[in-house]
Amino acid sequence: MSRIYVLLFNARTENEGIHTLQTGDRNKILMFEDEDDATRFGLMLEAQDFPSVSIEAMDEEDIIEFCRDADYDWQRIAAGELATPPEANVADLDWDPEGNHQKPASTKEEADLADLDRIRRQLEGLL
Repeated sequence: MSRIYVLLFNARTENEGIHTLQTGDRNKILMFEDEDDATRFGLMLEAQDFPSVSIEAMDEEDIIEFCRDADYDWQRIAAGELATPPEANVADLDWDPEGNHQKPASTKEEADLADLDRIRRQLEGLL
C-alpha cells in the first residue's frame, strides 16, 4: 500500500470537502507523494483566498477507488514536482466552506461523502 497526501477542507467535520481541480466538467483530485509538497500547494491555495486546508495521509488505492466511484480523475504528484494551483478559480463551488445554503446533495454525492468517511475510518483504524 502506497501512502499519498490529499488536501481536505474542514477535515473530520460534517462539512468536509476534498480539494479538486476542475477542467471543463471533470474534477481531478491531486495525490501528493510528499507531505511538504502538499503543504506548499495548500499554502498557495490559501494565498488565493481559499479556506485553510488539512493535509491528510491516505492509502493511494482508497483514493483511486473513491475517484472511480465519484467519476473523478486523479493525478499523482511526484515528490519534488512543483504543482501550482491554476490562476483562475471556479466561481460557484459545489461545497460551501461555512456549510450554509449548500446545494441539496444528490444520492450520488451523499454516497461519495459516505465512502470518503468510510475510507477515513478504515485508515484511522490502521493507526
